[in-house]
Amino acid sequence: MKLIIATQNNGKMREFKRILEPLGVTVLSAGEAGIHTDVEETGETFAENARIKARAVMELSGLPAIADDSGLCVDALGGAPGVYSARYAGENATDDDRIAKLLSELQDVPEGRRGAHFVSAICCAFPDGSELCAEGVCNGVIGHEKRGENGFGYDPVFYTEQGSFSELTAEQKDAISHRGRALRDFYEQFKNRFAGLTSGGTPR
Repeated sequence: MKLIIATQNNGKMREFKRILEPLGVTVLSAGEAGIHTDVEETGETFAENARIKARAVMELSGLPAIADDSGLCVDALGGAPGVYSARYAGENATDDDRIAKLLSELQDVPEGRRGAHFVSAICCAFPDGSELCAEGVCNGVIGHEKRGENGFGYDPVFYTEQGSFSELTAEQKDAISHRGRALRDFYEQFKNRFAGLTSGGTPR
């Protein structure tokens, strides 16, 4: 069975593959499946955006498609950047641009008020119209500087008890991250729905 991951983000793609390939399915990026389209994220929540992206790619491919919408919610900023995390510093901004903007807005916020959490909402849309959805949350704080060399996005300034996301190994991050938690929930739902399904099979 093939699953298409509706993302152009290589970091997300690696995380999806690490956690989902043990299911015995073939995991493809949208590009690998020949789909090159930017789906407009018009939802007001992470879950709505994940559903919009998954259904759009499923309709284009005719195959089950999984989409994730995730972002950083900072308490001192009223939950921002939230669903606008990827566009926080402008449409063509880099990860460094977004981090610089975040740290600038928090420069006068003291320790104890820098709480934040990452959210990941995952939706898998199937050609028969059904869906499987899951959500994961990881709590932490925003540091005053970047730490670590791994990860992507806001990982270098998102601190957990174990260190910043960028200081963790892939396995350590998967164990506690918002996406890791959402994917494990999705994994169990998917496994229960398609128990006994092997690679190349057809969903019932």
